Amino acid sequence: MVNLPPSSTRIIPDTASIPRHIAIIMDGNGRWAKQRFLPRVAGHQRGVEALREVVKACRELGVKYLTVFAFSSENWRRPAEEVTFLMSLFMKMLEREAVKLHENNIRLKIIGDRSRFDDKLNQTMREAEQLTANNSALTLTVAANYGGRWDVMQAVSAMLRDHPHLAQTFTEEDLQSYLSMSDAPEPDLFIRTGGEQRISNFMLWQLAYTELYFTGTLWPAFDRNELDKAIAWYQQRERRFGRTSEQLEAQQSAGRGNA
Repeated sequence: MVNLPPSSTRIIPDTASIPRHIAIIMDGNGRWAKQRFLPRVAGHQRGVEALREVVKACRELGVKYLTVFAFSSENWRRPAEEVTFLMSLFMKMLEREAVKLHENNIRLKIIGDRSRFDDKLNQTMREAEQLTANNSALTLTVAANYGGRWDVMQAVSAMLRDHPHLAQTFTEEDLQSYLSMSDAPEPDLFIRTGGEQRISNFMLWQLAYTELYFTGTLWPAFDRNELDKAIAWYQQRERRFGRTSEQLEAQQSAGRGNA
């Protein structure tokens, strides 16, 4: 049986000063471009550069998992020309960046409903994942045509297809292995750029006890300094997981006494 990462609602997970897993909604590309009297696509192009810088910083800091929301299941509602450009940009990014990720020992994983992507893009995604599958320095997960509700629904469907007898009763552990992020620990830190303060159908199951950090910085302007600010904020948070502050302090004191 595969050992799954612990659920924060079932077991108190280990924590550290550097988040093991960071999840990001990369928001504000269009507004960044508009402020500079540029077309929206210029913001998306600059956003790819910002992602490249954040991936590098996470690897250097020792973050083991970075998950980014590239294209939601609701983003198909955007103007057709913008959607077409985003698909083209995604293809070019995969073709250009996969080898670089591999050279830096970074694993690429893509989650989401791939049924709306064309054959060429699906093939490129598979090839990029296969190339980097055995890398271990950092796992970069890109959520594309992804939604948190879709994730839970597809997991339930797949679980019941494989185990019909679970229709009457099943546990978190039964379902967890079918979720898109089943092999990763739950995010410690969630970051949303661009000023909005919502999670927008992103990782609904996994964000149960994640620390939520919102910044007005637009994604194309989010750099190593901004990431450091988010992590510094995270380091000031008291992660109780349902316990009291007194219980947490007692545990920390016991840990210092045993050191």
